[in-house]
Amino acid sequence: MGTFSIEGGKPLQGEITPQGAKNEALQILCAVLLTSEKVTITNIPDIIDVNKLIHLLGNLGVKIRKLGKGAYTFQADEVNVEYLETEAFKKEGGSLRGSIMIVGPLLARFGKGYIPKPGGDKIGRRRLDTHFEGFIRLGAKFRYNREDHFYGVETKSKLQGTYMLLDEASVTGTANIVMAAVLAEGTTTIYNAACEPYLQQLCKMLVSMGAKISGIGSNLLTIEGVESLGGCEHRILPDMIEIGSWIGLAAMTRSEITIKDVSWDNLGQIPNVFGKMGITLERKGDDIYIPAHKNGYQIKTDIDGSILTIADAPWPGFTPDLLSIILVVATQAKGEVLIHQKMFESRLFFVDKLLDMGAKIILCDPHRAIVIGHNFQSQLKATTMTSPDIRAGISLLIAALTAKGTSTIQNIEQIDRGYENIDERLRAIGANIVRV
Repeated sequence: MGTFSIEGGKPLQGEITPQGAKNEALQILCAVLLTSEKVTITNIPDIIDVNKLIHLLGNLGVKIRKLGKGAYTFQADEVNVEYLETEAFKKEGGSLRGSIMIVGPLLARFGKGYIPKPGGDKIGRRRLDTHFEGFIRLGAKFRYNREDHFYGVETKSKLQGTYMLLDEASVTGTANIVMAAVLAEGTTTIYNAACEPYLQQLCKMLVSMGAKISGIGSNLLTIEGVESLGGCEHRILPDMIEIGSWIGLAAMTRSEITIKDVSWDNLGQIPNVFGKMGITLERKGDDIYIPAHKNGYQIKTDIDGSILTIADAPWPGFTPDLLSIILVVATQAKGEVLIHQKMFESRLFFVDKLLDMGAKIILCDPHRAIVIGHNFQSQLKATTMTSPDIRAGISLLIAALTAKGTSTIQNIEQIDRGYENIDERLRAIGANIVRV
């Protein structure tokens, strides 16, 4: 297991460019299975989860060529569907949650798709019902082997378009169903669809391949099935979760940082929520400039003066992936905030590490925590920690960069799953971090 050694308490300075979006990349890469023609994708992040999916596509028979940093071509003209039933696939597919999104394209194009129970973050139960209920509505038959947790959907005829009301606005569920529906016969209408920017990007890519999709950006998608799709070129958006992480890092370390090329129009509530935390953000073109918060930052109250509550919600609400960052930022703010994590049941359990560092946090239940900020009057203390998931890991890393002394973070593979060369990029703006 890898380890980070971090000497905290040092202000940082400089420019940092966000990587390509992890969550978009996982959807976009699965979409290459929908066509036999060549697909070129750029701005792919070089992170563990994405690289695992690229490797899995290669094992499925997709021809992959690296053009340069973050740029690849993919051609799925000789897909080996039999690989899905091998022990090697059961092991490989089970190590990555994003692998679930290969099922929709394979079902649409080859009439069958299988997947072992996917792995990923340990943040509570993450149901797959939305995916498979959607496939069943399109005409597929579902089967599940309880002994080895192996899921499958099959159809002997072409999928049929239909109307469906999703039980939840699942991003990966919507992506999977959309990719299946683009090659179905007739019209598919998906209500309560996820509509976040990365799902919009997937739909725009599919349209450029020849799909007919209307309602992009809303929660009501209408898809007219087509016979086949062609190749395309697609560029992945910058990662909004990483952008939020850099904002939190700048505020906590009282650093002057410019985040380059952030695609402001796709950030949604992120600038607004950090603004409620008292953090100053300046828009300079398509960059975010964060001045050094020498005098700290003060959490705003609600209009009636009551304690501010920050909660996650499906897009265009605040993304759950940044609540961990908001929580750690609050530990040094002036004021109090209630963090309400509604969408995942175990994501706040990393707060015990922050308590060990001297933070004032009351964990009310698995979903709610009250944070009482130190206002930089008391510095966090260095300690040894273990990263439980990607977002908690980066939050602990931010805390360590502000702490007095040298902290150790173990199990950093969790951080590497979502953040590209994080230690090198932090050192470039002055951080004292060593990968052991």
